[in-house]
Amino acid sequence: MLDIGFYTTEGKPIHHVEAAENFLEGLARSEFAKIGKEQMITVLIDDEKIDLPLVKLGNVNRHKFIAFFTSAIVDETKILLNQIRDYLAKPERVYRLRKLIEILAQGVTSRPKA
Repeated sequence: MLDIGFYTTEGKPIHHVEAAENFLEGLARSEFAKIGKEQMITVLIDDEKIDLPLVKLGNVNRHKFIAFFTSAIVDETKILLNQIRDYLAKPERVYRLRKLIEILAQGVTSRPKA
């Protein structure tokens, strides 16, 4: 399992979403990977400062990520509903939908205060 981490502007972890490697590889090959510009940012992981290439979640990037995950959830839901209709709900489809919703929910609820 790997994870997507969310950090404060001070580099402190506030949330992470664990996901299977193939799920994250799919994100890396999608439009998700084209959102925002990576910057080297120092974060705190296990009480150790580490420089990582990260994308800041300013309003523009946040809205792009929300749009991406909303679209992905709609696409996965269509597939899942077709499978349910045929009595073939596959666990990997349910997993993808659950993880997309979890990531989207975190992006919506962890907005910086104005």
